[in-house]
Amino acid sequence: MTSADKARTLIDLYEAPQILRVVNVWDAVSAKAVAALEQTTAIATAGHSIAATFGYPDGQIPRELMIDFVGRIAASVDLPVTADLDDGYGDAAETTRLAIGAGVVGANIEDRLKPFAESVAQVESIVRAGEAEGVPFVLNARTDAIVRGGDKPLADKLADAVQRGRAYLDAGATAVFVPGLLDADATRFLVDGLGAGKLSVIGFPGALAAAEYEALGVARISYGPMPQRRALMALQDTATDLYGSGTIPADTRALN
Repeated sequence: MTSADKARTLIDLYEAPQILRVVNVWDAVSAKAVAALEQTTAIATAGHSIAATFGYPDGQIPRELMIDFVGRIAASVDLPVTADLDDGYGDAAETTRLAIGAGVVGANIEDRLKPFAESVAQVESIVRAGEAEGVPFVLNARTDAIVRGGDKPLADKLADAVQRGRAYLDAGATAVFVPGLLDADATRFLVDGLGAGKLSVIGFPGALAAAEYEALGVARISYGPMPQRRALMALQDTATDLYGSGTIPADTRALN
């Protein structure tokens, strides 16, 4: 498939009645391992996890390194790849162009609660950049209304997320990503405000199950750094066992 074909496939996955489940990856080998599962329909990268891989705090990895790595991930699989591109690195349109050149067909890009008009203009610039490259770039526009909302009451944060999200959708975003631990009531409010099939959520410990979010009209669930954390837990547990028994279990699968 061409990049444009992959982008249209990804749009179809967002618009399907079934919730789009993406298990975030952080390098080519993790992408291949997830892509090998028959349930996998698209690949999503985790910016936090890629940054951690190179020893950077979340959101502080240089753009050129991030683009290089998401490009390696895209080249390693045949599925649509949507990338976490932080806040666009100061020029979201150019970052989008570079990502498309690397084989990526969609992205999360954060507003970090920049001024409203500036945030909407950023979404517009991302959409235009995709059009200029001939790719219907699938923007999962992230608003940090909850996670950066400070001491505001939750009701006010949710209202801010809806206001920003509606504007992002009007500007051409495919969906709106509202990170935070969303219970059923908060999710209903967001779905009512944004429309069914337009909200993207993250699965943290304590969050609803994917099927519950699906029943509430959520379009997509991703898991951010959680898959890498689980993988690192497995690595630590294996290391502990090896310091003890010193033997590798016989059921070890050759995934690399």
